[in-house]
Amino acid sequence: LPMAGVRVLYPALALGIGLLGGLAALAQTGGPSNPNERHVVPGVNVQDDFVARTGKLWVLDFKFKDPRTITVNIPGKGSRVVWYLWYQVINYSNEPRTFVPDFELATHDKGMQYADQILPSAMEAIRKVEDPTGFYKIKSSVTIAAEPIPVSSRKADPRVVTGVATWIDPNEIDADDDADTKAKKKERAKLEDSNRYSIFVAGLSNGFTLTDDVPPDPKRQIVRRKTLQMSFQRMGDKFATRADSVRFQKSEWLYRASKVKLDVPASGK
Repeated sequence: LPMAGVRVLYPALALGIGLLGGLAALAQTGGPSNPNERHVVPGVNVQDDFVARTGKLWVLDFKFKDPRTITVNIPGKGSRVVWYLWYQVINYSNEPRTFVPDFELATHDKGMQYADQILPSAMEAIRKVEDPTGFYKIKSSVTIAAEPIPVSSRKADPRVVTGVATWIDPNEIDADDDADTKAKKKERAKLEDSNRYSIFVAGLSNGFTLTDDVPPDPKRQIVRRKTLQMSFQRMGDKFATRADSVRFQKSEWLYRASKVKLDVPASGK
């Protein structure tokens, strides 16, 4: 090609490559959205086959913002750093679905697990930041289960339901801790010391499998629920508590052991 043609072709080629890369990224997150939000569409897992043989599988879409922190005065605990996850659920199945969420924050480098906690004072502070006009009517992990998630059509704007999951570190020293408790907490790993996390979300699907427990109770079966795992990494040191200090790495759907107990006949039907 003449040099003039090369000058025209090269920018066009670069633009095409950039568009392909952008489309690939959108495919992983479910399509375009607010740049501060990520959209995870229902994903398949080899264990879905078990569910397909026992009933109809449904999975909710999940949108979220990267985890953030806010400092809040918690009654009985004083000023505490609260970790929270803003999220929305969308129901593209054929009927309303009840979402009973189970959020767990796990640290990969410290081996700690933290259950979602209901913190009314923190919820109020988060609403002022994330929803100052009250448009989204943000719900807690309890109130979001009060009404089924309505059905959305892919041909119209989705009928999203918005919630927030919150955590505080139980190993932080409280004002009313006795000397023995304070000494024990000082020795325990702290959430702020970790840099690699995962948040597990169960309840987005009716998918589950049953597996036999390890001895000495081989008759006991473990319920594994279809669960969304989102992995994050914190940039900077433990004092970095800015809203953008924790960044998303990847997401995947898996079947994870649950504390749920089901009364299942021996035949497994």
